[in-house]
Order: sequence, then structure tokens, then C-alpha cells
Amino acid sequence: MTIEKMKELLASKDEKITVEFKSCTNEISESVYETVSSFSNRYGGWIIMGVKDDGNPIGVNRNAAGDMKRNFVTQLNNTNKMSPTLYLTVEELEYEGKLLLWTYVPPASTVIKCSGRVYDRNDDGDLDITDSPIQMENMYARKTGAFSENKLFPYAAEDDLRMDLMPKVRRLVENKNSEHEWLKMTDHEIMISAGLYEKNFVTGEKGYNLAAIMLFGKDDVIRSCVPGYITDAIYRVENVDRYDDRLQVSTNLIESYEKLMEFIAKHTSDKFCLIDNMSTSVRDIIAREVVSNLLVHRDFSSAYPAKIIIEKDWMRTENWCRPRRQGNILADEFTPYPKNPLIANFFTMMGRSDTLGSGVKNLYKYTPVYSGGGNPEIYEADVFRIAIPLTRKAVSEVRLVNELTEREQLVYDMICENQKISVDDIADQLDVTRRTILRDVQELKKKVFLAYNKKEACWKLK
Repeated sequence: MTIEKMKELLASKDEKITVEFKSCTNEISESVYETVSSFSNRYGGWIIMGVKDDGNPIGVNRNAAGDMKRNFVTQLNNTNKMSPTLYLTVEELEYEGKLLLWTYVPPASTVIKCSGRVYDRNDDGDLDITDSPIQMENMYARKTGAFSENKLFPYAAEDDLRMDLMPKVRRLVENKNSEHEWLKMTDHEIMISAGLYEKNFVTGEKGYNLAAIMLFGKDDVIRSCVPGYITDAIYRVENVDRYDDRLQVSTNLIESYEKLMEFIAKHTSDKFCLIDNMSTSVRDIIAREVVSNLLVHRDFSSAYPAKIIIEKDWMRTENWCRPRRQGNILADEFTPYPKNPLIANFFTMMGRSDTLGSGVKNLYKYTPVYSGGGNPEIYEADVFRIAIPLTRKAVSEVRLVNELTEREQLVYDMICENQKISVDDIADQLDVTRRTILRDVQELKKKVFLAYNKKEACWKLK
């Protein structure tokens, strides 16, 4: 989070449906976890600790901050506290000489309980709706309409799953956190804890959901439940009309990740840099983020095939998704929204992805190191696309494409000088039609960060 974003959240001096202030300074109060439940069950939101209810920052005790952060993660992984368990982290931010702690809670695809109770968000409050059948039914209906991963398959049995993958899962979890609660659980308890086996409290149905099928399902079971699921990996350098190498992956997500990582490693060069005083593969960091996004944040209800295409100078991916917005995603203005929270959380527990939103930041951080100065191109629409420049030639191509025309430069300069200027005023000063300026603005948005805030009637620049 940036200082500007924190100012924006505190500016209203008021809590709202997606923002909650907590004054806890020495320890995390019980109400914080109730808010995690309510945000997860509604639209998601920001929890900011060290701030009074009126938005006045008082700061947290710096000596207690470390324990507060650790306890937060521990409690979210405690099945007696949160069910299903969650993986969120608390971050620090220096603000006006005070230390604030914050976390972003994404909406979940399944109902999240806190201490066995279900909370929903209403304006600025966390409401316990556990004993309200109508509100509980509405919540399940809302989540079923927004997410597909929690669709129940009541006739799917443990024999339909690759439970032989559980030892691998435990090793990966232990590598990341040797004290993780899952290491003490049976296979079935892990499935319940991860939200992969659940009960619909409206219909009474119990069973494995689509997230479980995608993570652990046998190949024939996946084909039956998700007929259109496939990931197509293509290497195209010499034979540009077809391909030089191809891999079609339609197995479970745990093994799909490994196969796709191997494919990228086979067809791209490696580069290393020092991270925390350790020589680390930059290529592997980028590949991890690209593959995890392709597998985790796709819409499995669509038959549109996901793709990884490796060319001489570029690596591109595309997959069908349910967009919340349309346009380029930039590192500092991106608000994360999980397409499949249960699957994303499971990947994070295994160390195959970090906290929500970190993938975009990592791509913006490490792509310039790998490519020699280029940035990733990330575009969200019905088809989510990522383009990673692999060489300096690709970087030069982008710069050439992004060069402004003479009139585009004039329009951009006028907006920079007066962010309140209207399209009509620009058209008048340049003696062209309004439609011409609107076309120029659309082209500018592809090349530079430019947006228009209708509410404030001003342009936003970077």
C-alpha cells in the first residue's frame, strides 16, 4: 500500500462496507477476526490497525507489532478460529510518524466462519447471521452466482481424487512453514480445513467441490466435471506458422504447475540475481507468477483453452476470466480480486504463490531485470492476457509502439498542464473534432497511464 492509498482510506474519517479501522495497539482483538469473516463473506475490504473509529491514526506499539503480525497469521490457520483457514498477511506502513498495520481481505468463494459463527458486512458493521436462515440462504446464493469453484459434487468420493499427492503437499507446506496446522491433520481434515470438502447449509448437501476436483481430481474425473479444461503450452521460434514444441496439459493443478514450469525452463534462458544475499533465478520467479495466475485465476466454467506461448522475444499467456474491470493493470493501482480464492489459498499454502496481489508486483519488479528494462503487459478483460518481454529487442519494440504521435503528445501535454481540461476544450484549441480527440485519448490510454474521473471531473496521470 502507498501513502496516497492510506490517505484515501483515512480521508473519509468514517468506516464503510469495505474499510474497517481498529484501534488495537498492543494486540489483535477478537473483533478483527470477525471483520475478516464479514469481509470474506461480502465484498472484501481493508482492515487498518492503529486507527480510531473516526479515522484518526494513533499508531500501534512498535515493540508489539512483530507479535501481532505472527499471531494474526497463526490464528487464520487455526481451524478452531477460522473455517476454512485463510492465508493473509499483515503489512506495516509508516504514516505521519506512526506505525500502522494493514491487511486486505479478499472476498471468498465459500462461507467463512469465525469461531463457528458466520458474519456478514453491512455498512460499517459486522453482523452475526448464523441464526438467520434467510440471510444465510442469501449469502450462499450470492456466492454460488459469483464463483464456480465452490460448486459441490456430492457423488465425488475420495477414490476419485489423487490423494497420493498429499505427501507432496505436506512437504511443500512444511518447507514454507514447519509449524503449519496441516502437518498435524489427516488427509480428510486438510480437505475440510482448506474448504475443499464442505456442507451447503441451505440444501444440506455435503461433498467435494470443484476446487477439490481441480487440485486433486483424477484425469478422467476432471474431464467429466470440467470438459473444456486444458492448458496449451506452445514454443514457436523456428516454425512460426505452427510450433516447434507443444505440451497440452489437462491433469490436476498440482501436477499441471510442475509440467508448465518445466516447459518454460526448457525453452527460455535463465538469469540470476541476488535476493536476500542468495543467488536466485529471476526466470523462475517470473514463470511461477505467470503459471500460478494461469492455473489459479481462470474461469473453469468456460471451455476457452488457457495458453502459454513462448516466442523468440516474448512469452504470452491468455485465459478466460470473469473481469471486475477492463484495461491495463499497473503495479501501483491494482486492487487484487481472487477469481478462485480456495485454489489461490491452497497454492499459497504450498509456497507456489504469495499473498494476493503480490504476483503483479513481482512481475513489475523482476521483468525489467530479466528483459533489460522492459515491463510486463497485463490486460484484464473477458480474456486475461500477460505479455513478458524476454529480450532487449522486445523492449525496443514496445518503446517504438508506445511513442506518441505529434497530436497525441499535444493532447497529453495539455492534460498535464490542466487536469480539469475538457475534451471539448482540447478539440477547440487544436481545431479538430471532439471525436478525433476521443480517439486520441483511447490511443493514449494504451501507451501511458491516463484515466478520467467523472465524479471529480478531472484527469488522473502517472
